[in-house]
Amino acid sequence: MSTRWVQGLWRRVLGAATIVTMLVSCGGSSDSRGPLPAPGGGASAVVITAPANLSTISTADLVVSATASPAAGTSVATIEFQIDGVPIGTPSAATDSAPVTVADYASGQHVIRARAFDNSGVASGWTTVTVQFPGTRTQPAGFTRDEAFVTGLSNATAIAQAPDGRLFIAEQGGTLRVVKNGVLLGTPFVSLTVDANNERGLLGVALHPDFANNGFVYVYYTATQPTIHNRISRFTASGDVAAPNSELILADLPTLGAGNHNGGALHFGTDGKLYVGVGENNVGTNAQDLNTPLGKMLRFNDDGTIPADNPFCTTTGNNACAVWAYGLRNPFTFAIQPVTGRLHINDVGQNTWEEINLGARGANYGWPNSEGPTSAAGETGPLFTYKQTAGNPPGSEPGGFFTGRAITGGAFYPSTGPFGAPYFGGYFFADLTSRFVGFLDLANDNAAYAFGSVVSNPVNMIVANDGALLVLTQSNLVRFSKL
Repeated sequence: MSTRWVQGLWRRVLGAATIVTMLVSCGGSSDSRGPLPAPGGGASAVVITAPANLSTISTADLVVSATASPAAGTSVATIEFQIDGVPIGTPSAATDSAPVTVADYASGQHVIRARAFDNSGVASGWTTVTVQFPGTRTQPAGFTRDEAFVTGLSNATAIAQAPDGRLFIAEQGGTLRVVKNGVLLGTPFVSLTVDANNERGLLGVALHPDFANNGFVYVYYTATQPTIHNRISRFTASGDVAAPNSELILADLPTLGAGNHNGGALHFGTDGKLYVGVGENNVGTNAQDLNTPLGKMLRFNDDGTIPADNPFCTTTGNNACAVWAYGLRNPFTFAIQPVTGRLHINDVGQNTWEEINLGARGANYGWPNSEGPTSAAGETGPLFTYKQTAGNPPGSEPGGFFTGRAITGGAFYPSTGPFGAPYFGGYFFADLTSRFVGFLDLANDNAAYAFGSVVSNPVNMIVANDGALLVLTQSNLVRFSKL
């Protein structure tokens, strides 16, 4: 993507071992910003004394230790420790410790937690502290990061993978590239005439669930005729290129005014429907107006007709009837979890918050009336959100130590694969300007951990067929894999 495109998003599309002692409580759960007292069950009386919640760890080696006070009539049998959802040490006596090698973890936010079991086997809730690890480590120990997995891309925007392993990579200027057997092919799959000014251009690509048989490739791009507008089209593959004259226009969206907030991601759901994220074109009121598809998540049949169970209207040919959810600013990326169909919408914020929203039929995510956490009637607040600037003190805001200016990538890890726990079923996300790769642990109260970082601006990501995490930047494709 062009420098101007990035600037548009900046404008808002803007040595010694230290023994750390934790007093472990037992009872209910707590959020990632600090321990909360918990009702009943097993050991009790939670007080975490060290490491200080929201602290930056300054030592290379950390020994986490804890004590637990038993509830009346019980005794503490064991204490269990975890970091980022993975056990550390061996559960044993009521006063115990576990080692953490700081250098084994990517720089950024991490969550340490502990719980106790009483002598009858009853477990307490987890008590947590959120900390920050310094340094420049770009992936966890046991993982590799290949920054040169695919190079030579020009302003890349989106990626999809075919069952046979081929990668389809969209470039903002209008070319859809193919990577085959690890090689970026010289001949594009298709070259489209697009308006690539600002954040316009070829912005999305998806493959039909039955691509192996029908060869259907779907794209989202800014067409130039008869007016400048975003278009959703389908092409049919003939080998590694599009069959001549195979474009089928599925939807022409409204004429554009501003050059930014176009959205552009598209994916097929487990229901066989095509979901499309569309920005509000820098007009906030569009997001609340159900008479326009702008600022919405759209849902089509695979031939561009309107599903009979869409929430607001079902008239084929009326793009407003494709609206499935609304109140979005610029959902540049989103992801759908295989098997379950769970949908996460990454909505780029304005001046304060970046959002991961849980997709729901008919939901209103609040823009422009709200951004970030909200309890307003009729609005659905984000599942996870992080600020564009650090809190005071750092880490104290929702999202903890994560900060960034544009959330631009997301991918679910499947329930099997080489990454192992805690990644099964969780969600990776990235930020364009901070260039981090984070992980949202859906099985552990949506705790967020630093996973890694990339050198260039990330714009998209997928989990590949082989279980590797592929992070698309504007100029290259980065591969994170397990050793």
